[in-house]
Amino acid sequence: MANTLIEIQNISKSYRRDSMQIPVLRDISLTVPDGEFLGLMGPSGSGKTTLLNLIAGIDKPNKGKIVVGGMDVASLNETALAKWRARHVGFIFQFYNLIPVLTAYENVELPLLLTKLSKDQRKKHVETALQVVGLADRMQHYPKQLSGGQEQRVAIARAIATDPTLLVADEPTGDLDKQSAEEILTLLERLNKEFKKTIVMVTHDPRAAEKAHTVRHLDKGELQ
Repeated sequence: MANTLIEIQNISKSYRRDSMQIPVLRDISLTVPDGEFLGLMGPSGSGKTTLLNLIAGIDKPNKGKIVVGGMDVASLNETALAKWRARHVGFIFQFYNLIPVLTAYENVELPLLLTKLSKDQRKKHVETALQVVGLADRMQHYPKQLSGGQEQRVAIARAIATDPTLLVADEPTGDLDKQSAEEILTLLERLNKEFKKTIVMVTHDPRAAEKAHTVRHLDKGELQ
């Protein structure tokens, strides 16, 4: 049996809009084993991205507990949380979030600048990450010189460059054509199987969800 990596206990999250409290997640509990590939599905506004952000330490619950790799992330202050995220979480977004004036190499190196790695060590990490995603020959290209699928692969290389404990992907194929989407999903599958990365992926695409080991559905803030 794999060890538990993520333990979510009775979390709820609501946002304040003027004088109203808008509930987004209601009393959710979830266990994710180490090495899992979990798909989170649900209609728009069901709370998928909010749950992902809570797991990744971008947001905090109003109540409940989130333990990732033995760390109670909801209890950390902002400074400690930023350090924890930099070390343990790799982010993959729908719109890549690459910096247009930086090359693929420089974009992938960005999170490593927050670490204590030397320049040579950073170089090794960046080259390895770009090799894993099949873009070793595109290191000096700028985002505008790459296709959407290649940009997403650079973003994935950036996410894995720090060798994080957890990869969180928010609609990673949402902006791609069918073939590029398939290539990205195959890459995520490989990162999970070959490199034993734990992945939590939000998607509304059934084809993407098929790649996950486990799929959970959110609806109106409740986990089905």
